[in-house]
Amino acid sequence: MREARQVVAAFFERLWNARKLDLAEELIDPDCRTHQLQPGADPAGAARGPAAIRHHIEDWLRAFPDLEMRVRQSVAEGDRVATHCTMTGSHEGAWMGVAATGQRIDLEMMVIHRVAEGRIVEDWVLVDSYGLFQQLGLVPPKPALLSGEQVFVQPS
Repeated sequence: MREARQVVAAFFERLWNARKLDLAEELIDPDCRTHQLQPGADPAGAARGPAAIRHHIEDWLRAFPDLEMRVRQSVAEGDRVATHCTMTGSHEGAWMGVAATGQRIDLEMMVIHRVAEGRIVEDWVLVDSYGLFQQLGLVPPKPALLSGEQVFVQPS
C-alpha cells in the first residue's frame, strides 16, 4: 500500500498535471468527503468521489486548458498531507458563468488530504478566491475596495 505522501503526490502530478483522469478511481475513495474552508460551507463537507473529482478537474481544464498545479511545500504526518500549492493557467474558456478573459492566473491554495488504504478519503481545501476573482477582473484590488473607491468591477 502506498503511503499518504505518494498518494497526494500522484493526485497533483498524475491526475491534475498529467491529465490521467482515470486515476481518480485509484486515488479517490468512493466515499471521499471534501470540506471547503469558507463561510457558509457545510462543516460536514460534501461527498466527492472519483466521478465528481474527474468532473471538477474537467471543468477547470475546459476553462484553463494550460492549467498546472505547482506544489510549493508539503508536510506529511501519519495519514494526513498538508500541501501549499499554486494553480496557474490562462482563462481561455467559460468558468462558473464567467466568459473567458484571457487572463493568466496564479491561484494560491492550501489542501489537507487524509489518506486511508492508499486512497484519499477526506480533504480540507482553502482557496484564495478573492485573489482569483481579482485576477479575472471581477473585483477591485484590495486597496480600492477598502478605501470605498470602487465596490464592483464590470468584466469586459
